[in-house]
Order: sequence, then structure tokens, then C-alpha cells
Amino acid sequence: MAISGAEAVGRATRVAALLLVGAASASAQSLMLAQTIDLPGVTGRIDHLDIDLEGNRLFVAALAAGSLEVIDLRMGKRIAGFAPLSEPQGVAYLPARRRVVVTSGGSGRVEAYESAPAPVASVAKLEDADNLRFDARTDLLFVGYGRAFAVLDPQTLAITRRIELPGHPEAFELEPAGRRVFVNVPSAGQIAVIDRQSGTIASAWPVTGAAGNFPMALDDASNRLYIATRRPALLQAYDTTSGKRVAEVPICADADDLFFDAQRRQLYAVCGQGVVEVVRRRADRYEVVERLQTAPGARTGLFVSRLSTLFVAVPARAGATAQIRVYTIE
Repeated sequence: MAISGAEAVGRATRVAALLLVGAASASAQSLMLAQTIDLPGVTGRIDHLDIDLEGNRLFVAALAAGSLEVIDLRMGKRIAGFAPLSEPQGVAYLPARRRVVVTSGGSGRVEAYESAPAPVASVAKLEDADNLRFDARTDLLFVGYGRAFAVLDPQTLAITRRIELPGHPEAFELEPAGRRVFVNVPSAGQIAVIDRQSGTIASAWPVTGAAGNFPMALDDASNRLYIATRRPALLQAYDTTSGKRVAEVPICADADDLFFDAQRRQLYAVCGQGVVEVVRRRADRYEVVERLQTAPGARTGLFVSRLSTLFVAVPARAGATAQIRVYTIE
């Protein structure tokens, strides 16, 4: 069957990318395993993470176990936990207030904890409360839930604004110096662009040729927004000035977290396939330059640029305890 010129270019691009993945295994490894921290008693799916840099603590949303795990990174072990929670998913540490905020999708609650086991603030009726971001510039919390987006006061957790969306929001990114929020809405096959000032959807960028756009990362300095799709497994790059897709490359399957490393000009895709892939950018050409084997189901993590460290959450498997694997980046 004859194919169009555009189809031929697309196929050639994907073949070239796959060859680059193969070549990546022969290149020098930059992700080095520095530490493994066991999470005894944590079973099932693990969702998102955040860090207290000053206190050297890592917070882990153990979704299936119904707890927020607290890890002392100096000691390399779990030191506390907040439970019971109903499917904790998103987590954000607020350093100025010395508190951690967690979303629980099962109960539709967002709760703030300090040192005591009881929450110091909470808000309810946020169905399927999911991803969570704190914006230090505006001193506001942003939460994706149900088919909407909520803005919260970080002290009281009072809802200051609700913005309706065409579907359930997954990962989102806040424009650091601007007023936009980029939101993955996979059920609608789009990236919704919210104007924070007006509280409205300013535009919607269609995700074409793929579905399941869950994780997202932003390179604000270069006006590039990245998403990872699952069907098929692709990294797609968008120009944030035009909303147009400018590149794509095949990546590992079942990505749930994606991070941009501004210092090294590369991305880290954390995939449930049991792989972390390093994708390097050269202009708008993207290459998978490294593939690191982790474990099946290990699809969430946290990249901390100040530490040049990638944390990967590994769920418990037959005969193996759940773990946080700590990788330093050369």
C-alpha cells in the first residue's frame, strides 16, 4: 500500500529514534544508584513524591497502602507516616510553613500536616483529588480534581477559585513568571491552558496521533512544554508561544512522571515498564541517550535539581519490599 510523504517521514523519524534507543545502551551511564531505602509494610501502587530540602525528608504518597510515608534521607530509612488516608496521590511540601499537604482521591479531601498525626487544616468534596502544586511566587496551592481545577489558600486550605475542565486533570505545570497553567486532560485529548488571573480556559491544544497524555514537564526558558503519552508511548514537545507540536520521539511504556533537567538540557521519563529513559534535546531534535532498568510498576519519582538526584518509587513485588531508589546524576 502506498504511503504519503508525511507518513514516510514520520516512520523514518520513529525508526531513527528506536535506533538511538539501542545506541543509548552503549553510551556512558549518567544515572548512578547511590542508595536504596526500604519501605516495609507498603504494598501496592505508589503515587507522587515531594521533598523537604532543609530537613532532608522525602514524602511518599503510598496510594494503595493508604499512607503518606516520611523518609529521613540522612538515615536512609522511614521515620514516620500519616495514616489512614484514602488513596493519597498528590503531595506538596511548604517550606515556609513547615507543613506537608496531601490529596486523597478516595475521600476527595486535601489535608495539611505538620508534626502531629492529625491534620492542621483540611478541605473536602474535591472528588478524586489528584495532582498538587504549590506556587511560592503567588503563595497559592493548585489542585486537580474531578473535572475541575481548584486554587487553595495554603494556610487554611479554603478554596479561592474553581475552574471547570472538559475532563479529569492529570499532570499540570505552572508558568513560573506568567499567568498560565498547562493541564493534561487525557479524556478530552487535549492540553488545557488556564489563565490564572481570569480563572478561565484561554486555549486548548489538541493532542493528536496519540492518547493517554498523563505526565508533563516544562522548559519555560525555551518555550517548550513536554508531555508523555501512553497509546502509543511518545514524548511530544509543544511550542508554548504557538501551542503547536514541534517534535515527538518514542519512549518507554506507561510513563507517569516526566522531569526536565535545565542544567543538562535533558528529560527523565519514569515508566511503569520498569525503565527510566533519558531524552536529550538538541534544538528540536530529541534523542533517547540512556535507558536505566528499574522494576516493573516503578512509574513515579521526583527529580531534585539542587541535588542532581532522581528518586524512583518501586512498589513491592513477590519477595521484594517496596523501595525508594536514589540515583545521582553525573
